[in-house]
Amino acid sequence: MRTDLAASYGEERLPRYTSYPTAPHFSSAIGADTYARWLSELPAGASASLYLHVPFCREMCWYCGCHTQIVRRDGLIAAYQRTLRSEIAEVAKTIGRRIKVEHIHFGGGTPTIMAPEAFAELMAAMRHSFFVLPSAEIAVEIDPRTLTTEMVEAMRLSGVNRASLGVQSFDPVVQRAINRVQSYEQTASVVDMLRQAGIAGINFDLIYGLPHQTVASCLDTVRRALELGPDRFSVFGYAHVPAFKKHQRMINEAALPDGLARHDQACAIANALKEAGYVQIGLDHFARPDDAMAVAFEERTLRRNFQGYTTDKGEVLIGFGASAIGHLPQGYVQNEVQIGAYAQSITSGRLATAKGYGLTDDDRLRADIIERIMCEFSADLGDICARHGAEPKAMLQSASRLKPLISDGVVKLDGDRLAVANDSRFLVRSVAAAFDAHLDPGKQLHSRAV
Repeated sequence: MRTDLAASYGEERLPRYTSYPTAPHFSSAIGADTYARWLSELPAGASASLYLHVPFCREMCWYCGCHTQIVRRDGLIAAYQRTLRSEIAEVAKTIGRRIKVEHIHFGGGTPTIMAPEAFAELMAAMRHSFFVLPSAEIAVEIDPRTLTTEMVEAMRLSGVNRASLGVQSFDPVVQRAINRVQSYEQTASVVDMLRQAGIAGINFDLIYGLPHQTVASCLDTVRRALELGPDRFSVFGYAHVPAFKKHQRMINEAALPDGLARHDQACAIANALKEAGYVQIGLDHFARPDDAMAVAFEERTLRRNFQGYTTDKGEVLIGFGASAIGHLPQGYVQNEVQIGAYAQSITSGRLATAKGYGLTDDDRLRADIIERIMCEFSADLGDICARHGAEPKAMLQSASRLKPLISDGVVKLDGDRLAVANDSRFLVRSVAAAFDAHLDPGKQLHSRAV
């Protein structure tokens, strides 16, 4: 990997492209009535994935970029769970039939903050309203510091088969600087509990670019994490946006590594995981060679959605909960971000859609190109444009940001086929951004490119 390119491109703030167009371009022109119509128009053979957002935590991690709030009273969580059940019923009624579900993902916040019986009731509600396939992947994000044996049992009985554990860093200095003190022993104990319960799919989340983090501390975290043998790793660069996430102001900016240091940390983590036998997948995921995600990467069927890289092939993602985003063939929808406004809409018998985006033909074309670049580090523009009735030459001419990337050797163009150079793959977001017709470089809405 080339440090000269990291210096040239690394400071630019770009989307992670978990959607196209990205969420800042959603507008209130898309509301509950539009969402209801889109749901009612879903094709008869459509299958869906479900995402449930649980926006509560016991304490705030200062690096967090999620929509969440600190809660001490369990009554608030119980009331929110009842609202989720009502929303599930309302969405199913609007669709008008039990559609197939192949993936369910609980995100947060901390989904396992719910009472075990409440979690089981939510799963039962989804199985009642949707046809959850026996082979469905059911995944839950977990904070190892608060997981109980009772919740693990509820997850087992509910059919959960994948758990994503927040690790971030095992360095105690870094942990104190981000207000997330989590011992290796806590993490190891949770992994053991999950495996004993038959929840075999284990993911770890790691972060680089945190305060006081060094290449040495990153490598030590990787070494200790590998001892626990997770199937997948997600490795993210910390996005410091204190103007949007006020709790990030608690982080000492002077202790944050610069762009080149972040680049070195990312490379060190990637190299260590690859040396351990993991396959690097796209921008920031790693998986064992026999894992379904690695297989999808090899077979070029990998997809990208709001949870990152996924094996989910469906065109319908239904989001439940405050701030949750959904993706339908017609476009994107997002629920009210504030929990009170979300709950008021649902308890009034309305969908909670606050904003969204209706896709144009050009959006769909660009979304396909960007997804292939993000998933495969390449894109056959001739094939993709042909499917959309477009001309690859016109698309390349519109991508003015591509020219310097080609000149710098980041991108290689062979006819209509574009490929990111192997030593420049860390700049895949910069390449994807060349096809983003909505990108406003002047707005600091995203994380650094490196």
